[in-house]
Amino acid sequence: MAPHKEPDSSRRSDRSRRAIYDAALALVGETGYRRTTIEGIAARAGVGKQTIYRWWPSKAAVLMEAFLDLATRAAEEAGPQAGGAEYGIPDTGDLAADLKLVLRATVDELNDPLMEAPSRALTAEGVVDAKLGAEFVEKLLDPQLALYVTRLRAAQEAGQLRPDADPRIALELLIAPLTHRWLLRTLPLTHAYADTIVDYALGGLAPRP
Repeated sequence: MAPHKEPDSSRRSDRSRRAIYDAALALVGETGYRRTTIEGIAARAGVGKQTIYRWWPSKAAVLMEAFLDLATRAAEEAGPQAGGAEYGIPDTGDLAADLKLVLRATVDELNDPLMEAPSRALTAEGVVDAKLGAEFVEKLLDPQLALYVTRLRAAQEAGQLRPDADPRIALELLIAPLTHRWLLRTLPLTHAYADTIVDYALGGLAPRP
């Protein structure tokens, strides 16, 4: 008997893969994570369910890869920064302006109908499913948060932030308010709110005389 070989991911049909991603994101947004099934994703994508089972071990894996793909495409669409720098938070020398630009873009993403419903569904499921939540943080959130750490450390080196400030805690002063308002729908999520968060946070992080 010939040895079993894993499917070659390089031979996946890009059209089918994209259809599966779109179907998974749409379904989880419409019906929630728990009611989304591999069968439903396959039907929406117009592929056989065995195609999905060959490529992914679970619906969580499908959704995670779909989100990673969206993040990759967003980075590619943003293009290289000035000087050919890799994708990240801009460093124009004006920390407040750079952070406001990024937080405004985050507001737009959170308010995007394509992303909002599936993002809420996965976030909610990650609260009760520790394994899914940890994977969500590791694969999606941590790489994005690392960009803030890099930018804030550069600001410290330039004397724009307190040298004793922990960048990992400092970034939470920026991200947490947006997440709180978005998750709980306490008030509208706007660019003006994002700008105010940056002003308030940097006021507390400024070097002390």
